[in-house]
Amino acid sequence: MSTGNLKAVPLKTHPVKTHELPDVAHETRAAHQGTLDRVGMSLIEVPVRIRNADGDPIILPAKADAYVNLIDPKAKGIHMSRLFLTLQQRLEKDFLTSQLLEEVLSDFVRTHALISDSASLTLSFDYLVRRKALLSDNGGWRSYPVTFRGSLTKGAMRLETGVVVAYSSTCPCSAALARQLIQEKFEADFSSRQTLSFEEMQAWIVKDTSIVATPHSQRSYADVRVVVDRAAEAISPVELIDAVEGVLKTAVQAAVKREDEQEFARLNGQNPMFCEDAARQLKYWLESQKKIVDYRIEARHVESLHPHDAVSIVTKGVEGGFRP
Repeated sequence: MSTGNLKAVPLKTHPVKTHELPDVAHETRAAHQGTLDRVGMSLIEVPVRIRNADGDPIILPAKADAYVNLIDPKAKGIHMSRLFLTLQQRLEKDFLTSQLLEEVLSDFVRTHALISDSASLTLSFDYLVRRKALLSDNGGWRSYPVTFRGSLTKGAMRLETGVVVAYSSTCPCSAALARQLIQEKFEADFSSRQTLSFEEMQAWIVKDTSIVATPHSQRSYADVRVVVDRAAEAISPVELIDAVEGVLKTAVQAAVKREDEQEFARLNGQNPMFCEDAARQLKYWLESQKKIVDYRIEARHVESLHPHDAVSIVTKGVEGGFRP
């Protein structure tokens, strides 16, 4: 059968007058009446306009969770399309800023007058940053999960910025145990000697059979969320990422040559840490930042010794703020 002459047949459409369409959410009462804390959509596909570390405008794919509450116990439901269209229209053309989040949340509530008085919005995306190698002239891209959260609760606005930063954590306990085994090996090799020359010590240290143990390290993750004083300048994702990596000193690397790997080993050796240490170091830095009025830190060490993770969580502890 020949298909060479087949042509697409346009579908017949009939214009519909929108005022004739049924509005079930508006016209129908709920069978079981009651208020609801949160109604909306999650994982909405949206673009976000931001500026990269160099200040250049970029567009990134993001996922949004958008909600309002339902304070009218008799209302059948909310107008989800209004949340969706507001997000699409604003995020397509405007840069992602604190002001934009505030305006979108206000629009969520305004478009649901009489049935809602609170709204929340979460935007999640991966933020790409080009990172220079530790010592060599190479570089590579790193991807950091970033989250913006906003809530408008009965007129009270709250905006949060969150990042997840991967780093390496060398276990202080295993480092001490490894040093003990190396000491015992040294004693076994030279127990009959009273003195050793510098050259003999140098030769012993570089032997494969001398360093009989090494401490274990693991990839770890710092999940840091902050709230900035609304009267202060907002903190950008890259600013927060840079600060976390600067505090912990052992951020995972992109491009690595031998000299970079050696430097990474040195940094790990000089900065061993339990998950408690990582959380406390970040807490100390955040407490020094006056414009940060609330924070939540989760340091998660994906153990190489155990099949489970070691986790430490701390919050600032302000009333109505983050909770562990």
